[in-house]
Amino acid sequence: MKRREFIKQTSIASSLALVPSFVNAFDDILLNGLGHKRLVIIQLDGGNDGLNTIVPYRNDIYYKNRPTLSIKSSELIKATDDIGFHSSLKPLKRLFDKGFVSIINNVGYPNPNRSHFRSMDIWQTASHSNQSLTSGWIGRYLDAYGKAPYDAIEVDESLSLAMKGETLSAIATNNAQRLFRTSQEPYFKSIINHSSDAHLSEHNLGYLYKTLIATESSAKYIYEISKTFSSKQTYPNTQFAKQLKTTAEFINSGLQTKVYYTSLGGFDTHANQTNAQSRLLSQYAEGVEAFVNDLKQNGTFKDTLILTFSEFGRRVKQNAANGTDHGTANNVFVIGENLKRQGFYNNIASLEDLDKNGDLKFEVDFRTVYATLLNKWLNVDDEKILNHTFQKLNFV
Repeated sequence: MKRREFIKQTSIASSLALVPSFVNAFDDILLNGLGHKRLVIIQLDGGNDGLNTIVPYRNDIYYKNRPTLSIKSSELIKATDDIGFHSSLKPLKRLFDKGFVSIINNVGYPNPNRSHFRSMDIWQTASHSNQSLTSGWIGRYLDAYGKAPYDAIEVDESLSLAMKGETLSAIATNNAQRLFRTSQEPYFKSIINHSSDAHLSEHNLGYLYKTLIATESSAKYIYEISKTFSSKQTYPNTQFAKQLKTTAEFINSGLQTKVYYTSLGGFDTHANQTNAQSRLLSQYAEGVEAFVNDLKQNGTFKDTLILTFSEFGRRVKQNAANGTDHGTANNVFVIGENLKRQGFYNNIASLEDLDKNGDLKFEVDFRTVYATLLNKWLNVDDEKILNHTFQKLNFV
């Protein structure tokens, strides 16, 4: 059978984006266990405006550069005498007040790139700005320490570069039952049943057969375990909240998955930013609060850490369309029950010392955040995964 004929005939072809990429057979990847702690990653896609998220409301430069886009101090949720939360972040502020949030300011990387696609690649692969990698930082984590395909799940219909390794990649699914049913379709099963034939084993489709075998095994495991738990927590009626509810059901059912990846898009606010960002930040904060409450009620929050990032921030100066253009450094949120550094991890970005483009200068390399999560939370060798030595922060 030729590759093209195989793709045309199998009804799972349309779902191949959900299938992880494996070079080695599933049974050849039984490496060290990954522990019991979990990491949930939330990507704010499009470049969230961090300066209108965590606001320096006593800074005259902020108001001078944003005559119509700036947020009045009376409209903010005050956190300190100088800093306030966007009013849409009330649920996040409640978590902040409980000591569950650490906000790391001025996060970025040297020689920043202002392209969505390139900057997202840099964040997802943990590369230098002048370097292109084909594997993601979570994918390389799986390559080095993964014991099964389901050790990382992207709760979506497709797999991000961050989750793709060289020998083992994560699974993308937002519906465990649908993934399982697809894996049980007759033609899918017939391919698997014949994959051990000598002819097929030597065929150039062997790679796809191995992929299907690994997918069927993982799909069955995810479905059989996750169906035992149904969340009783009330979530907002948004797609983002549905992702988090599915993630909570995966976690609370007892899946041995170590990393979950979710996203909320729409943050590319070049025009009419005020309403769009308010709506999106509400979706984010309300969804995260429901998610944390769900985990707390089921005793799983203590072993879960939530990282929120965006590929870059926005310009300090607003544009003529009452929006902001692509910038550089931004804030990162880390949410957990037993943080060592709660509240504001460091000072908010300086508006007095901008780069030549009028953008914020980064102070914290995002890879130091990754190195900390890998080393101190997931208890693995961060240098092996990031291919570089980065200092560790002190939030966990």
